Amino acid sequence: MNKLPSLRNLSYLLALHQHQNFNRAAQACNVSQSTLSSGIQNLEEQLGCLLIERDHKSFLFTSMGEEIVEQSRQILTATEELLNFAQSQGKIMEGPLRMGCIPTIAPFLLGTLTKQLQQEYPKLSLSIREDTTNNLLLQLRNGELDVLILALPVDLQGNQSYTLGRDPFKLVMHKSLAENLSEPVQYHKLPDNSIFLLEKEHCLTGHAVAACELAESSKINPFTATSLHSLVQMADAGLGATFIPKLAIDHGILNNTELVALQPKGKQSFREIGLIYRPTTTRRQTFRQLAKCIAQLLPEPTLD
Repeated sequence: MNKLPSLRNLSYLLALHQHQNFNRAAQACNVSQSTLSSGIQNLEEQLGCLLIERDHKSFLFTSMGEEIVEQSRQILTATEELLNFAQSQGKIMEGPLRMGCIPTIAPFLLGTLTKQLQQEYPKLSLSIREDTTNNLLLQLRNGELDVLILALPVDLQGNQSYTLGRDPFKLVMHKSLAENLSEPVQYHKLPDNSIFLLEKEHCLTGHAVAACELAESSKINPFTATSLHSLVQMADAGLGATFIPKLAIDHGILNNTELVALQPKGKQSFREIGLIYRPTTTRRQTFRQLAKCIAQLLPEPTLD
């Protein structure tokens, strides 16, 4: 039987691919640059193919090298899952769990969820990272996270998901602006530049515009906010209206304001919330149980 490549050498290759610099990759692996370089050369010899094209000042991953990087990532992620599975002795809600969540959900869900998980599953070691959808999907792909809480629809990039529930949108504005409006609100009755949205990096903007059938671009203010709290402040100042998900409203984002929440136009004026995981995972039972815990905290659970 041929000698198998070492996991250490595979990790060296991944580090070099990530940092695109031998010195920085070696520092990330806590080894010398010569050790990292030798490990990758040894990997090439074992695999019988060239992974990196080198000259005196630069290097370039070959097409085969790119393929081996992706395979190595999957191997190392599966190995880590295997180790965690063994350490928890196969018990589904025990051991480390790295979860990512987007900023328009995290502040209104994770506190309650974390407290519940600590009470019901004290041997589950949960760590949480808050970031944008694209960044979280990249971290899931790279094995840096195990599972994500995202708003749907979104390109899952080959991953799998549980749809947990619906989070209806409300059109929020100062009560003085809402006096003569009926529900559902018709956007043509609002002034131009009167609807404030989040920056495009936040998927909530696209979801809200599509779900609430906002087709009149003249109604959208060119200012874009970085958080739901900023949108609430703009609306509370009487400058216009914005879309806020019910999950945030239920958790008090409109408290101590003079804002009202109205039903917007749109037959499906909601976003769905899903739990996203790699198709190669060995922890489907864990994620299914986690999905049940999250679904019961949403405004409209739909998980079967």
